[in-house]
Amino acid sequence: MTEAMDTIAAVSTAPGEGGIAIVRVSGPRAREILAGAFRPARHGAQMASHRLRYGLAMDANGAAIDEVMAVFMKAPNTYTREDVAEIHCHGGGVCARAVLRRILQLGARLAEPGEFTRRAFLSGRIDLSRAEAVMQLVGAQGEAARRAALRQMRGGVSFFVMDAVRRIENLLSQIQAAVDFPDEIDEEPVAAQVRAETGAIAAEISRRIDPAGARILREGASVVLAGRPNVGKSSLMNAILRCERAIVTDIPGTTRDVLTERLELDGRVVRLSDTAGIRESEDAIEQIGVERARGEMEGADVVLLVIDASLPLTDADREMLSHADERCIFCLNKIDLGLRLDEGALPKGEIVRVSAATGEGMEALLEALRRRLHSNVEEDTFTAERHIRIAREAVALLHDCEQALAQGFEPDVTSLDLYRACDLLNQITGRDASEEVIDAIFANFCVGK
Repeated sequence: MTEAMDTIAAVSTAPGEGGIAIVRVSGPRAREILAGAFRPARHGAQMASHRLRYGLAMDANGAAIDEVMAVFMKAPNTYTREDVAEIHCHGGGVCARAVLRRILQLGARLAEPGEFTRRAFLSGRIDLSRAEAVMQLVGAQGEAARRAALRQMRGGVSFFVMDAVRRIENLLSQIQAAVDFPDEIDEEPVAAQVRAETGAIAAEISRRIDPAGARILREGASVVLAGRPNVGKSSLMNAILRCERAIVTDIPGTTRDVLTERLELDGRVVRLSDTAGIRESEDAIEQIGVERARGEMEGADVVLLVIDASLPLTDADREMLSHADERCIFCLNKIDLGLRLDEGALPKGEIVRVSAATGEGMEALLEALRRRLHSNVEEDTFTAERHIRIAREAVALLHDCEQALAQGFEPDVTSLDLYRACDLLNQITGRDASEEVIDAIFANFCVGK
């Protein structure tokens, strides 16, 4: 990678039509390059730091490219802690590319993916976990994901990790003191203290590891409507979405494929899928639909197992119920037609009585979904896959240390596990992250951020 002291530039807004496009410049020549590409409308006007000015973006021949707003931001009070300039032109791509072309002619280099944020990391403005939160915020799939990414950008994970590292380093210093001054420091109470504190730290890290909740937060939850034909799955999907999205008829097998729609429930993205009615069929197309329905059920976070409550259980119902697990919510549909189903024959699990036709019970169903999709993603919970993997490895090392001490090993023998746990946790914030890890993280960023 080119050294960080050159000046970089990129279009920082998404491609496509839009009201505004922003071309960003960062580095020691930002002010000079801005002066060559921008002409203020008021002749002689000074480009005071952090103040927008109206004027024209100019090409190499002195011809106007676009009417724009421009701003110069003096270091260190910038995103990268370098001098930064921006030109805000009309969106659509053509104007932004022309402005960027002129800036590159003036000596800037095209930024690599994530290079602006990488410079913010290298300058010490943010640590690595906060840098990763920038892309989590950009790619947030719902309000809950946005809030979690913002918390991480503000240091929720960083503060916890740094505190855990500080506590482990304190234990290491106690162990070292016991080794250096055996006549003055009794090793037995040190071992007891290290064992207790190591277990406490491991427990606190473990409480912040919720892979399923983190995945749902990042990617959204998969909720699948399943059941035999004609139990009202498509009607229930329409009722949840509050629009006529799925085709509804009295003909069994109307739904032949998986129909997926997106909705947001309390800030969490849900991918709601209506599937083909599961039954034995000689129709080749329907068989494919049934296989796809089974595949969707296997990968779902929540399965809404729909049963016609106006009829006694059928053999097909019993077959589906025999495969039910903790992910299932039993939706007893068509209660407006009377309840003829024996609920005692259902497996143990959550039951919701609904009528897709009248809307009765729909709020109870949505509330059941909210409970299932709620995750304990708090301010300092790990949400990035990399952080979760590292945290798990650190917890395993801390448990190894705790168990070794319980078996009577001397504290200094277990210190290697504590050192390795520290090194791992420091990789989350970037304190001990290798160049390869840093390169891999920023390679996933978009250009211009």
